[in-house]
Amino acid sequence: MRKFAGAVLVFFGVTALVVAGVAAFWTSNQVQKTPLDTDSTTLASGTASLSGAAPVPVKAIQLTRADSAKSTSDVVVFNSSSCLVIVKGDTPPCVEASDPEGRLLSASSEIFATDRHTGVGVNDPKILPPDAVEKRGLVNKWPFGTEKRDYKYWDELASKQINAKYVGTKTIDGLETYEYTVDVADAPIEIAAGVPGLYSSSKTIFVDPRTGAIIKQNEKQERVTDAGAPVLALDFGMTDGQVAANVADTKDNIKSLDLVSTTIPIGGLIVGLIALIAGILLQASGRRTKDAQHAQK
Repeated sequence: MRKFAGAVLVFFGVTALVVAGVAAFWTSNQVQKTPLDTDSTTLASGTASLSGAAPVPVKAIQLTRADSAKSTSDVVVFNSSSCLVIVKGDTPPCVEASDPEGRLLSASSEIFATDRHTGVGVNDPKILPPDAVEKRGLVNKWPFGTEKRDYKYWDELASKQINAKYVGTKTIDGLETYEYTVDVADAPIEIAAGVPGLYSSSKTIFVDPRTGAIIKQNEKQERVTDAGAPVLALDFGMTDGQVAANVADTKDNIKSLDLVSTTIPIGGLIVGLIALIAGILLQASGRRTKDAQHAQK
């Protein structure tokens, strides 16, 4: 009986050790990827000044959804749309270009792809449409295991990589984040159809280092004509509610990462070793008992 029980414990111990190893060296790497069921809504608010006029309240919404059918094990394809509107009374998240109150400032949609682990733009014609804008550097998140260093960040309006400078850490609602600044100065853009101008921006981005998720973002932006006449000045950032939701979601994701990368491997290792040792000792005890019985006969 002891021999049988020992064999069961040995089998259980080996199984637990295998599970611990798989969780530590394979599963943890698999979960450190952008999920293919990503479906997020980001809300921002602030003020805008048109052609040098007094600032008016504005709000923005961005919808980002992963296309699992076009994505791969290493690359995620996103469908993204955004809208920026002037707030006048009960203004919906977005309005038509023909809005009689002239509340629409900008609206756009695009398809892009990123590396599921690093967050860097991927430009693969096999999974992207022919008119997809080529993106380089980080696009909509930082890598899993973000480091305290500078990164290359894709600025959509400037259409180029900009240095995202690491400046320090900041705790937001109990979550430690890394702070980065992204500055653009007088980048040539098209401020209206066929109208050239210049664009300047100063972004402050707070990132969770474990998941690479952007927790909070603020931006000051200016667009002027080539002659320097003001066209649009923006001062906006994620809403307090959005930041709180980002913190809550990220804390849940960190718990899931810890479960797979730490709790299961360590727990499996401890339980597996105990069961394995106990099983071996029990089998040895069973053999000694059996030998003693034979000796007495």
